[in-house]
Amino acid sequence: QWHIYCNCYVYNLQCTGKQSKKVMKGVLAMTSLKGKVALVTGGGTGIGKGVVDALVERGIDKIAIAAADFVDLAANQYKTKNIGGYTAAKNVCADLKKKGIDAIAIETDVTKPASVKNMVKETVDHFGQIDYLVHVAGLITCKPVVDLTEEDWDSVVNTNAKGTFLVDQSVIAQMKKQGDGRIINFSSIAGKSGYANLAHYCASKFAVIGFTISLAKELLHDGITVNSVAPGIVPTQMWIDLAESLRLPGETREESYKRNVEAMIPQGIDQTAEDMAAAVLFFIDNPHVTGQTLNVDGGCCC
Repeated sequence: QWHIYCNCYVYNLQCTGKQSKKVMKGVLAMTSLKGKVALVTGGGTGIGKGVVDALVERGIDKIAIAAADFVDLAANQYKTKNIGGYTAAKNVCADLKKKGIDAIAIETDVTKPASVKNMVKETVDHFGQIDYLVHVAGLITCKPVVDLTEEDWDSVVNTNAKGTFLVDQSVIAQMKKQGDGRIINFSSIAGKSGYANLAHYCASKFAVIGFTISLAKELLHDGITVNSVAPGIVPTQMWIDLAESLRLPGETREESYKRNVEAMIPQGIDQTAEDMAAAVLFFIDNPHVTGQTLNVDGGCCC
């Protein structure tokens, strides 16, 4: 009797003789990621930090975290040009180094081609390869279309859509050279359905899904898979800002958050950074899954 663990699923198998070899070939066993190199954008906080923690738990001992402290526009969930991402990334890397992990923080603005190219160069110069790209970095604002400014549009769409293009494009040559790689983007439930006051954000996240599918088809014969994760409601800075923007008269931000979770998520509970990290690990573990977007949303997009 074997217990084989595959992410959060347990397979209890009764095997004897020749059957055992066939079963082992057909069932995915969790393997250590030791010796692999991961590049995570936005990995200093929120979902990105959850992804970093999960990769380390699975054995990753070489990791680059790319993030920005300053952005050009204040139209984002932090309401400021100083978003503190690179500082957070440096703090995470300092903690990882204490655990024996070779971790580097790279200051990166995903909307700027030169900055993105430097991100890849620093990663390859330090580690020699990039096995997994997990692109989490993203921004949001909440306004009806009639009140949207060009700054709102540019900040959100450039970061989420253009940023995905630039970041994904930047690792292709290296992964082709290696003959293997995983590219994992982050879309949203807002990339599956439209939401009032989020037209620009929805446009950017629909773009991520379309881009992911197209790039996956381009790389089918290069050993590189391209997928994306669509989170539901996760209690990060993004949803702290949204809960404030969506408050009803007399409602606290916490009450707004709870109401929106109950209204939007059929399971009636929000999701976690750990839930998103489990989806990332699923894509890493499966070489024949590509061009897919996995909803991790408590049934929101059923």
